[in-house]
Amino acid sequence: MGGGVAERERLAQADSGERPWRAWGPYLAERAWGTVREDYSEHGTAWDYFPHDHARSRAYRWNDDGMAGVCDDRQTFCFALALWNGADPILKERMFGLGGDGGNHGEDAKEYWWYQDSTPTHSWMRWRYHYPQAPFPYDELVRVNGHRSREEPEYELIDTGVFDDDRFWVVTVDYAKADVNDMCIVVTVSNRGPDEATLHVLPSLWFRNTWSWGLPNRPVPVITGSPGRLDGEHRTLGHITLDGEGAPPALMCDNETNAQRLWGLPGTSMYPKDGINDHLLAGAPTVNPAGVGTKGALHYELTLGPGETREIRLRLTRSDEAPGEPDLGDGFAAVVRDRLAEADAYFAELIPAAASAEEAAVARQGIAGLMWGKQFYHFDVKQWLHGDPGSAPPPPGRRYGRNNAWWHMNSFDVISMPDPWEYPWYAAWDLAFHCVSIARVDPGFAKSQLLLLLREWYMHPNGQIPAYEWAFGDVNPPVHAWAALNVFEIDGGRDFDFLARVMHKLLLNFTWWVNRKDVGGNNVFEGGFLGLDNVGPFDRSAALPVAGVLEQSDGTGWMAMYALNLLDMSIRLALHDRTYEDMATKFFEHFAYIAEAAYRQGLWDDEDCFFYDVLRLPDGHRMPLKARSIVGLLPLAATTRLSAGTLNRLPELAARLRWLLAGQAEYADVISARRLSADGRQQRLLSMVGQDQLLRILARMLDPEEFLSPYGLRTLSRAHLEKPFTVHLGGSEFTVGYEPAESTSGLFGGNSNWRGPVWMPVNYLLIEALREFAAFFGDDLMVEYPTGSQTKMPLSAVADDLSRRLVSLFVPDSWGRRPIYGASEVFQNHPDWKDLIAFPEYFHGDNGAGLGAWHQTGWTALVVDLILTLHRR
Repeated sequence: MGGGVAERERLAQADSGERPWRAWGPYLAERAWGTVREDYSEHGTAWDYFPHDHARSRAYRWNDDGMAGVCDDRQTFCFALALWNGADPILKERMFGLGGDGGNHGEDAKEYWWYQDSTPTHSWMRWRYHYPQAPFPYDELVRVNGHRSREEPEYELIDTGVFDDDRFWVVTVDYAKADVNDMCIVVTVSNRGPDEATLHVLPSLWFRNTWSWGLPNRPVPVITGSPGRLDGEHRTLGHITLDGEGAPPALMCDNETNAQRLWGLPGTSMYPKDGINDHLLAGAPTVNPAGVGTKGALHYELTLGPGETREIRLRLTRSDEAPGEPDLGDGFAAVVRDRLAEADAYFAELIPAAASAEEAAVARQGIAGLMWGKQFYHFDVKQWLHGDPGSAPPPPGRRYGRNNAWWHMNSFDVISMPDPWEYPWYAAWDLAFHCVSIARVDPGFAKSQLLLLLREWYMHPNGQIPAYEWAFGDVNPPVHAWAALNVFEIDGGRDFDFLARVMHKLLLNFTWWVNRKDVGGNNVFEGGFLGLDNVGPFDRSAALPVAGVLEQSDGTGWMAMYALNLLDMSIRLALHDRTYEDMATKFFEHFAYIAEAAYRQGLWDDEDCFFYDVLRLPDGHRMPLKARSIVGLLPLAATTRLSAGTLNRLPELAARLRWLLAGQAEYADVISARRLSADGRQQRLLSMVGQDQLLRILARMLDPEEFLSPYGLRTLSRAHLEKPFTVHLGGSEFTVGYEPAESTSGLFGGNSNWRGPVWMPVNYLLIEALREFAAFFGDDLMVEYPTGSQTKMPLSAVADDLSRRLVSLFVPDSWGRRPIYGASEVFQNHPDWKDLIAFPEYFHGDNGAGLGAWHQTGWTALVVDLILTLHRR
């Protein structure tokens, strides 16, 4: 039996309910301030209502935040690390960054930290942070970024010079579970600077404030501090204890708002949430001399010489009875050693031996980012809209503002987030992509996540899946069915109960799309921005600049793909339960209707060999918006195959197919292609594009002067660099030009860009589509790759090469440089930085530099799946 058996056994115990190994994890957000949940303003100004400056002094309502934090899956308790370098104006308790109102490209974290490791049960985890020894330049970062335009780069922490001469601390935190409620914690601090320096390290334990909101049956818990120990008592949690080696003093305060500091009003405690901060930095009498409160920290003051390293051992345990003396010695060391060895064995079995050491490191850190991206998410929208009994009522206008139609939502779950700082809330289509890579290590959790957003307390009664916190009613692409099929297959293709549960709810969602996003009833779809910020000449979620309807090629392509996904799902279920055969027939026909309508309604431009959005005007005139973007490539993803064996076992589906071919000739192009598979069996291709259209689209897609970059596929043709697309509507001019990096447009907030950069999720879908075409055509269909090279390749080889281009973003090239780090010499060459891998939101369309949210491991972690697929065992 393989060496990873221990972690697999823990997963099995967690899935069966035998032992709750997932109960404690890294579920504490890196940022909770500036979120919609904490915004009680009248007009939804979340960044202003709860800014970073309030975070140290103000008790959160819905969740909490911290650095390297863990909590239970109800966030009853929170543990995190606080630091002070002796020079900063505030205790470092959470990551700093600029909100959407402060960054010249939107939200932007201004710190450097990495999720280095995690097993799926969090039995082993590692987190790393680089902390300057000079005063943290908060004001400088705000001022300089505030003066920069959208055309200028972001001003980052590294640009301020605070890391010059290596004057910084390397802080790592390792977690090793001795049991489900017993964590061994090692904090390692290294002085990288040339001089002796002092660092204050404050491991902190607190209870999330659930008692100040006027809700019934919420007694106040208590933490008692003594040298080297924090003892917590909570009505539902029981006893929880943080023990630290040595006898550091315990500093105690209350997790209560400092109303005096924020608003000049009397507070509920003499020792509020920022009491430890004020006591440590200013000597204020703001820690409780009685040694009790609801928040506490063990205060270690470490003075280290140049290059010196020190470890602190901590143990966090929950018990039904008062705990005894902790083991911080040999038993502790054995737990840490064993969990690391088990993690090494687990990943050695998961990652193919054919993968290079650099690729294996990318895969392991990508999985770590996914695991650390799981966050506790609490949001009762109805309660939020109406306000809490113990608080002042919110302004009346809030009841008619953001998310007011989603009053039914009541979230209280651990959910995979796109980014724990910039996007510390779930997003529906991001989550679907996350689950594909998560299924490689924890299919049980992946399945539970996909089911969660379809539950009745998430899905709207009308069938819409909530998009994301800033606007649940926005429309994300319908990729839930696609993700469910992928997770089902990765898990072994046996969990038909999961597949049936997903499908029953997706029927409601598919109907919502058909009823709400096909205004003309003509089987072409609108949808709005569909997650592709700034992709078009105007905001597709806002009112059009002229009267009419925008019929979208990507919306129509997504829906054709959705229909095929539900067809595939129905077939798998029908082969075990014939009652699903009717559903297979229904979605087969619906796909045919959508695919045919895309051509009949003019989304396909035969001269340009491309799909475009079309503006349908009230007089019936149709105006194609001829920007060559990812919008026109996404119809390729609407592709699947039907085998003769399947049709023989499902005679009603076969009969309906024959009927369509015999009596409805207009559908022949999208359902009639047939050929023998590699094993000699008859198969049929269902696709929005036939062989001729496929070759013509690929000629553009694989052209280095258009979509093909050295690092994957761009989201806008590079041809628009010299020839931007411009359209005049309603007396205004709207332009789309090739922008390979951050957007210079403020459209849709302007904090991300689909006008040229490489984005992992759509690349992944198109690679998967190429593999589906390759499975149908085999080596008989060769394409020029790259376009203009006069080199012909089968589609499977093209898919492999595109995968390698995406993987190459993260691994050192022949000069030892990782493309994601661009021209930054520190990240490229410094031994303390160069092997720490970030997973950015998207990538420069020409040079591959990482852009956007820096920890968006969620969908960028699809690179893990690409590595595992490229090196199949």
